[in-house]
Amino acid sequence: MIIHDAHSWELDVAGAQEVQRQLAQKLRLQVPGDFRLTSLCGCDVSGAKNDDRVYAVAVVLSYPELTVKEVATAVCPATFPYVPGLLSFREGPPLLKALRRLRAVPDVFLFDGQGLAHPRGLGIASHLGLLLERPAIGVAKKPLVGVYTSPGPEPGDTVPLVYREHQVGTVLRTKRGVKPVFVSPGHLMDFDTATRITLACCRSYRLPEPIRQAHHLSNRLRRGEKISNIY
Repeated sequence: MIIHDAHSWELDVAGAQEVQRQLAQKLRLQVPGDFRLTSLCGCDVSGAKNDDRVYAVAVVLSYPELTVKEVATAVCPATFPYVPGLLSFREGPPLLKALRRLRAVPDVFLFDGQGLAHPRGLGIASHLGLLLERPAIGVAKKPLVGVYTSPGPEPGDTVPLVYREHQVGTVLRTKRGVKPVFVSPGHLMDFDTATRITLACCRSYRLPEPIRQAHHLSNRLRRGEKISNIY
């Protein structure tokens, strides 16, 4: 998989924020004309308070079956502190290391975090989507910016997430009786397609299956369990 290293990761907070502002200008919120969906990659990173390492997992699933086909992992020292709005500088390097180990190139990437719905318009899904130059979606459990009303109670009910008078995401009910998720396009993605793909990947749980599987496997990796890379 080709990954474009567009900047240094060895930055302070001010430098990281400036990189976000510059990269945000390069986002394209439009799905490529030749886009087709046969596979998805869920990406997640876990860590622990007393552990200076981070545990990254990229899991590839077939679509529409949502069967796990491949898993890549990476365990790395945390080289950037936890700073709200700068998640990609902490989790990006280990995720990219894991993604480089994939044999397949998925059609779309789903990240446990934000895309456009970010103070500087560049959450982890947008940041890594740009470096991968692949369609990417951010799916978060809570918003980082924006205002919204509550969506209806049924799966598929949506309302826009609005920040500074512009839509930056979609508040999506994925399961009756549970809190919604916050979907935002990362790169090479639009609002409607991001929402449609996220909902199509939700089966019996609140979170879409690629992210749910990645989250589960990253916690197993952190606990020291052996993770098979081929299914």
